[in-house]
Amino acid sequence: MVTRGELFAQCRGLIALRDEESADFDTTCIFQDMLGEKFPMFAPKEPVPDGKAAEILSLAKRRSEGYPLQYLLGQWEFWGCNFRIGEGVLIPRPDTETLVEQVLDICRREGLTAPKIADLCSGSGCIAVALKKELPQAEVYAVELSEKALYYLRQNTELNGCGDIRIISGDVLKSETARQITGLDVLVSNPPYLTAQDMSELMTEVRYEPESALFGGEDGLDFYRAVTELWKSSVKSGGFIAYEFGLGQHDAVKAILERNGFGNVELKRDGGGIIRTAAAVKALSL
Repeated sequence: MVTRGELFAQCRGLIALRDEESADFDTTCIFQDMLGEKFPMFAPKEPVPDGKAAEILSLAKRRSEGYPLQYLLGQWEFWGCNFRIGEGVLIPRPDTETLVEQVLDICRREGLTAPKIADLCSGSGCIAVALKKELPQAEVYAVELSEKALYYLRQNTELNGCGDIRIISGDVLKSETARQITGLDVLVSNPPYLTAQDMSELMTEVRYEPESALFGGEDGLDFYRAVTELWKSSVKSGGFIAYEFGLGQHDAVKAILERNGFGNVELKRDGGGIIRTAAAVKALSL
């Protein structure tokens, strides 16, 4: 029977062959999940039952082949909340917390304690849940097309005590979906924004994520053009649209918003200093 220390070294060595920098973190996450302990290596000489050791080693092998750690664990943290995830739904990323921060900044500034919010392309529901947690009186809608993603979205709203989020199964690029929600204070979205070139250069890990949640057309801006045009009537005068986007797309997204009658565009940088989100207000005359 192998000890925890011996098994850890074996698993770390496998993962390090692919990514030395993340090997300690990834191995620790696998041990925490499989052994159900926050600090599993406090007892390095503790024996690991053969069956459990085989399971842990199998996960390490899959990780060494490029399979996403988040999918291996079946869960990931975002905004201090736990989200169940798996193949078919986009993995929540820290960059997206910038979008949540920007929406909350707007609500505080505008005195919106019970805003009507729609999260488009909701995926795992991480944005919708984070906003509902911070704004418990808000009326929050989460719109998603993918059945696989809806499966996780429904689980995550319940898991995080946000069962009153109104989930809509629909295509955000169709007018009949947009007509279902009107009078919005805030429309928020992290839509697909990778370009054709981006898609051809994806890391192995990202290739496991759903293409429908990644690819935004040849220039990555298809959703911004279509969503802004289709949904602007759903946003009340003086209401806001807030978007996340990719590196270097801020000027194009700003122009799309302005062409559709949204002004005072505010850009916000993520933790890495990249301009990651934009928010704009709908002109009162529209």
